[in-house]
Amino acid sequence: MKVLFLFLDGVGLGEDRPEFNPLARAAMPTLRSLLDGRRLLRGDAPYHGKDASLLALDASLGVDGLPQSATGQAALLTGVNVPAQLGYHYGPKPNPEVAAYLNGQTIFSRLRARGYRAALLNAYPPRYFQAIQSGRRLYSAIPMAVTGAGYPLFTHEDLMAGRALSADFTGQGWRDHLGFQNVPLLAPEKAGHRMASLAEEYTFALFEYWASDYAGHRQDMAWACRQLETIDRVLAGLLEAWAGREDYLLLLTSDHGNMEDLSTRRHTANPVPCLLIGAKAVRNASLERLHDLTDIVPFLLEVLWKGQ
Repeated sequence: MKVLFLFLDGVGLGEDRPEFNPLARAAMPTLRSLLDGRRLLRGDAPYHGKDASLLALDASLGVDGLPQSATGQAALLTGVNVPAQLGYHYGPKPNPEVAAYLNGQTIFSRLRARGYRAALLNAYPPRYFQAIQSGRRLYSAIPMAVTGAGYPLFTHEDLMAGRALSADFTGQGWRDHLGFQNVPLLAPEKAGHRMASLAEEYTFALFEYWASDYAGHRQDMAWACRQLETIDRVLAGLLEAWAGREDYLLLLTSDHGNMEDLSTRRHTANPVPCLLIGAKAVRNASLERLHDLTDIVPFLLEVLWKGQ
C-alpha cells in the first residue's frame, strides 16, 4: 500500500457563499465528479462514495482561540493533541515547546524506525538552505519533522532531475520569483503524473502546498480560485496515473481554516476537509475513526502496517 498525503495549508470547510468562499466559486470538475457533484463545503461532509470519501475534521482540538499552523501541523504529524497539551494554539513556525513534539514522535520518525522509505516531495531553493543554516529562517513543522527523522529535503538539483516538485506544482514560481529560468515547466496535469510517479518510490510521501494560506491572509479571491483550479487539474493527473489501482490511498487535508472565508484575514474555527481517494476497503475503515487532526497518524500507520 502506498500513501500520498497532499497537505493544503489553511483550507477549511466553509459555507456555500461564493462571494467570500473560493471553494464555492472555483471550477473544480475533477473534485465534483469524485464527490458526485459535491464540493469542499461544510454541508457536503460527510460523504462516502464509490471513489472518494469526504469527512470534516475538528482543527480546534478543544482549545480556545483560533487554530494555528505550528500546533495544527504538529497534531497532524504526531497524532498528539499538541494544542491541548500546551494549552494554546501557536504558529506559524514551531516554538521550542512545539518543536519538542516534532523530534522523534512524528509519522516520519516512526516510518524511519521501521526502515520504510518516506519523503517530502517539495524541492527547496538554495537560499532556503542558506537561510536555515545562518539562523535567519526557522523550519516550519513539516520540514522540521522530515529532517528530524533523518530524511533529506530535496534541492534545486532534485527538481531539475525530476526527483521533486516545486511548491506551486508547475515550476512557474521558481522562474518568476526565484530567478531559475531553466526550471522545467509542467502543466498541472503533468505535475499530477509526476507526483504519482514520485510517490511510487516511497511507502509514504507528503506534498506541502502553502500558498492557499497566503491567499486567505491576502483575501485574494482571484488568486485563490486560480490555485484551486490548478489543484483540481493536478488531481486529475494523479487519478489518471493511478486509474484502476487499489493499492494506494490519497489523503488531502489541512491544519486550520482560512482560505474558505475571505471576508477575514484571520484563521477560522471551521473544520478542515479530509478527502480520501483510493481503495474503498481502506476508506470504509476511516468513517468511524477520523474526527479531528489527531486521528490522522494512527489511521495512516494502521493502513501502512497492514499494507506491507
